[in-house]
Amino acid sequence: MNSEKVRCGWCGTDPLYVKYHDEEWGVPVKDDKTLFEFLLLETFQAGLSWITILRKRENFRKAFDNFNYKKIAKYDQSKIDELLQNEGIIRNKLKVHSAVSNARAFMEVQKEFGSFSNYIWGFVNHKPIKNIWKDHTNAPANTPESDALSKDLKKRGFKFVGSTVIYATMQATGMVNDHIEDCFRFSEV
Repeated sequence: MNSEKVRCGWCGTDPLYVKYHDEEWGVPVKDDKTLFEFLLLETFQAGLSWITILRKRENFRKAFDNFNYKKIAKYDQSKIDELLQNEGIIRNKLKVHSAVSNARAFMEVQKEFGSFSNYIWGFVNHKPIKNIWKDHTNAPANTPESDALSKDLKKRGFKFVGSTVIYATMQATGMVNDHIEDCFRFSEV
């Protein structure tokens, strides 16, 4: 009898991807700091593979003050220039600038809703959407919920928050459970 755990096919066998899948992906996140971390990382991921971001995650953590949005919101041009020279992260000028403006917009949302968590989880009625997929390729790239959230974030001044990026954020932070039905994590999260 095969005692190997069944996982979602997207994580493959890369140990970093497997660890991320097994321990983080799809686990409901209500903490604003962690939500900001995922939002920042997902915006940098736009157009790239997630494994690229995972491999650079610790570099991002160091470069962006442990994802402290209050500090990031105060970054000046010299800090932005420093980030653009940092080979450990994605050095996309628009994405680096968006990290700063998104941190500012993030705090505005906190002021309005009491927390970013209250705001973002409101788009799924404050409970995870549990999908049932036989294969990870059946999961959509976006949904009406991610479309609505993306549109609202853009209205609030966020950048690099298209519906596909937002749906990936929703999956990562457990707003949506898109583990395949046979995955051992499906019922755990």
